[in-house]
Amino acid sequence: MPRIDEVFKKSGVPTHTFVEPDEYDRVRVAIQTPGRGVIIEGPSGIGKTSCIKRALDETGLAESCLFLSGRKQGDIPLINELPTMRSIGVVIIDDFHRLPPASKQKITDFAKTLADEEDTTSKIILIGINRAGQTLVEYAPDLLHRVETIRVGRTSVERIRQLIELGERALNCSISISREISEEAEGSFAMAQVLCHEVCLQGKLLETRVAPEPEKIGMSLPAIREAVLADLGPRFFPIAREFSTGNKLRREGRAPYLHLLLWLSQTQEGALDTKEAMAANPDLKGSVSQVIEKGHLNNLIANSKTISELIHFEAKTDLLTTEDPKFLYFIRNIIWSKFARQVGYFSIDFNSRYDFALSFAGEDRSVAESLAHELTIREISVFYDKNEQHRILANDVEEYLAPIYRSESKFVIALLSKHYPKKIWTKFESEQFKQRFGDGAVIPIWYTDTTPGLFDESRRVGGLSFDPSKEIVEQLADIVEALCKKLEEMRQVEAKNSEQQSLFLASGA
Repeated sequence: MPRIDEVFKKSGVPTHTFVEPDEYDRVRVAIQTPGRGVIIEGPSGIGKTSCIKRALDETGLAESCLFLSGRKQGDIPLINELPTMRSIGVVIIDDFHRLPPASKQKITDFAKTLADEEDTTSKIILIGINRAGQTLVEYAPDLLHRVETIRVGRTSVERIRQLIELGERALNCSISISREISEEAEGSFAMAQVLCHEVCLQGKLLETRVAPEPEKIGMSLPAIREAVLADLGPRFFPIAREFSTGNKLRREGRAPYLHLLLWLSQTQEGALDTKEAMAANPDLKGSVSQVIEKGHLNNLIANSKTISELIHFEAKTDLLTTEDPKFLYFIRNIIWSKFARQVGYFSIDFNSRYDFALSFAGEDRSVAESLAHELTIREISVFYDKNEQHRILANDVEEYLAPIYRSESKFVIALLSKHYPKKIWTKFESEQFKQRFGDGAVIPIWYTDTTPGLFDESRRVGGLSFDPSKEIVEQLADIVEALCKKLEEMRQVEAKNSEQQSLFLASGA
């Protein structure tokens, strides 16, 4: 008699509960077509590999094909050697997106050669996550016209219901919340298996029930969800925390890695177009683009075995993807405000476009640029005019700059050198933020070579000193440290106020 782990399988190819995806017939025909390569792409957990293996079994090709994986380091040398071979039969390369760039290039060139030569004795089938085909275009732009590309998308509620019915039939049971589970799985066969497995486990149905009538299992979806998340938490919480903090937890920063994970959790298929996400979240674009463009995101994933097993970033397509449907389910059900505090951040909400806006004379640009650079490294959002020249182009400069200094930056940092009062633009900028002195939003940095009394108004608030005749690097390090502490303290106060307001509103309700 089948056990629940054999019916509702939490991993591996299903036996009792295999349901053909919509694209199954296309896949079957494609793998039988001699010579022509095949690309099968789609999100994790929707049955791409199971679909291929079932089609190979039904077409009698399973015994004669070679199955390799870009995830297995031991397979990569053989994958690299394939282009030197002839009459290789059917070779399937799973997790193609995980191959090193050089290996991808070799395989795409090889697939193109096979197509051009119309070699009917060799066939390459590539399986990858979303937009694997688009990645191939980067290596061989004309390859996609020579291969069959099949995209397997998230499945329908009806097909997941079919999976559940097959499992119910195999175990001789009836799951009362089957419809709710069909929707909870959000198009993932894999998550439907996990959820149904938990239902049977809680219902103490461990193997097929021998009885004339199916055993009814009555459970609530919240109870099942809670149990599944409790089971997934010990494995996935540490990985989510490691990713969210990046190389170092910076409480003063804008948590770019945490926001990337948050945005990933909100995608339908576990694939985030990072460029689109940044465009939709301009307040976080600076800090997020910094970790991507500087290669920090790539390094974080590459240097962590646990993260790289679950998360993949393809720089050529700007796609951040998760490779485990259970991990996607876990992060989708995180209470993000609570998770942020557990990780070490005070909050994930920011009520200003920039943390700091720099105001300075042209003669002091080198200091301003170094200051902007050091703050940006700390995952802080900084307005520095040179970084936004492309946005300022063709705009009315005064209309563009005025709101930044007036209200869109949490703090204005004014580099008050002897050149500052002589410049038109610094005069314009100071006119915008002068009323903010009383709000504690202006941080003056006084140059020690300025005339005493030149900036008397600024002396009413606390500021920092800078000696242009001394070593710049060490002074800037001290200034950055002070600014970061100020920002961290501000974030802590805002988070506390927000929490108190939420409690007040809740008690009033």
